[in-house]
Amino acid sequence: MSDVRLHQSWLEPLRSEFANPYMTGLKQFLLAEKAAGKRIFPAGSEWFRALDLTPLDQVRVVILGQDPYHGEGQAHGLCFSVKPDVRVPPSLVNIYKEMQSDLGIPPARHGFLEHWAQQGVLLLNAVLTVQMGMAASHQGRGWERFTDAVIRLVNERAEPTVFLLWGSHAQRKASFIDQSRHLVLKAPHPSPLSAHGGFFGCRHFSKANAFLEQAGRGAIDWQLPAAG
Repeated sequence: MSDVRLHQSWLEPLRSEFANPYMTGLKQFLLAEKAAGKRIFPAGSEWFRALDLTPLDQVRVVILGQDPYHGEGQAHGLCFSVKPDVRVPPSLVNIYKEMQSDLGIPPARHGFLEHWAQQGVLLLNAVLTVQMGMAASHQGRGWERFTDAVIRLVNERAEPTVFLLWGSHAQRKASFIDQSRHLVLKAPHPSPLSAHGGFFGCRHFSKANAFLEQAGRGAIDWQLPAAG
């Protein structure tokens, strides 16, 4: 991981993780996948994009995804987000529907979520890479241990933070979050397969903003500007 690109605020506290043998094993696995001609998403320069756009000391909300989109041109390092010229995926369509119901914000015509990341919304997948066309293909290779370390760093900070955990996969990360200081909101995954089971109507966006305002950290502007 010598070509790691992430904000300096994360680099030092995560240095011991990058030096750990499990990360060496993960790097060897990814190199072998590439050597075998397999395409990996997102591009290597974007694996840590969430940590580059959202400095540790500015994290106000954490949204956890599972692994990157595995279609051509979709993933760019932020969970649920796609590049501006890519069709909005079904789970994000449902996120927009809930946002409209909760806050009255009309759905954006694109799925590019960097506006959230730049405000302190850490859009983190549990697994940071995937093989093209093969969902969950890089699970169990070490990324989960790394992203556990990321969540622990956010948890250890004194500033009250909101964790939006959608689906059972994300909710497994709740075990080491101090809920006496931070707000943990759980709901089913926004996927079309599960959104009607309680994601719709969860009102997580307004609840997150109410908590942040009460804590003196300011509300998130969830409305996305037109993509450039």
